[in-house]
Amino acid sequence: MDKISIGRKGEELASDFFRKKGFSIIARNYRSRFGEIDLILKKDKTFRFVEVKYRRTEEYGLPQESVRKRKQAKIKKTALLWLKIKQLPMDSDLHFDVLAIIKQTSRISYEYIEDAF
Repeated sequence: MDKISIGRKGEELASDFFRKKGFSIIARNYRSRFGEIDLILKKDKTFRFVEVKYRRTEEYGLPQESVRKRKQAKIKKTALLWLKIKQLPMDSDLHFDVLAIIKQTSRISYEYIEDAF
């Protein structure tokens, strides 16, 4: 399975995970000149910008460890641009989360880190 297929699989699992928790998926793979946001979610009046990390092994560390400062900054800039384009108030209730998914053999584990950065 190539990297793109792995990423898509992770985003499908993440979408199912969040739908079951009552979130509306506003956008997937939103791209701007600053970067990409894997999922933009809404629940009530809260927007969540989620970075999804999917791995089949912990051999190279935990998935969430790969969301470093530079990636966080790109996601924040992209989120602010998205708000501006959608003409939503800049003081909207915003959260930046990470969903780490590890699939080992037939077992899938999720770690949802709210307000990760």
